[in-house]
Amino acid sequence: MRKAETTMRMYNTGALAIVRVETIERGLEIAEGCLMGGINILEISYTLNNAGDVIQAISEKFNDEIIVGAGTVLDSETARHAILKGAQFIIAPNFDEGVAKVCNRYQIPYAPGCTSLTEATDALSMGAAFIKAFPISDFYGPKLCKIFKTPLPNMPILASGGITLANLHEWLENGVDVCGFGGLLTKGTKEEIAANAQKIRAIIQEARK
Repeated sequence: MRKAETTMRMYNTGALAIVRVETIERGLEIAEGCLMGGINILEISYTLNNAGDVIQAISEKFNDEIIVGAGTVLDSETARHAILKGAQFIIAPNFDEGVAKVCNRYQIPYAPGCTSLTEATDALSMGAAFIKAFPISDFYGPKLCKIFKTPLPNMPILASGGITLANLHEWLENGVDVCGFGGLLTKGTKEEIAANAQKIRAIIQEARK
């Protein structure tokens, strides 16, 4: 049930922080701010070499309070490294069959980046929990979700790139399931992060009523 439970918790929150930090201490501060504001999902990007250590530190400090996963996971070796460090989900800008197999083996939700309906369908067939609408989300905007979901209404979509407080409601109205945020949930003090997290959660809850 691990994969199903994590997937459902991600959907219920509806938002995640995309974190790139130089130090573990800053990662923990961001995690605390997000949690204070009601967002308990953090993606730690493997664009930095310390990603595994940040994942492990957040996992050990917050336990089940926060679901922490790995982002920018391009290959199966990185996926396994992240999972052994405590990653509870895997997100990538690309679809990789090897990563999909590792995630299925460990029962970890996988959200690969897909730019076409064919690619998204292939990823779902390989067990993807979400389709990451990236990088084309920056070009199509909120209507991208509707484009993907017209032929496949049950496609679970995680979008990042171009989502703001001002247009979040449009993404939700068009069917996005989880939204990724960078600066809004990673810049400033933990109090400022918490305030932004509260605004995001309020918009999501209102849209889902």
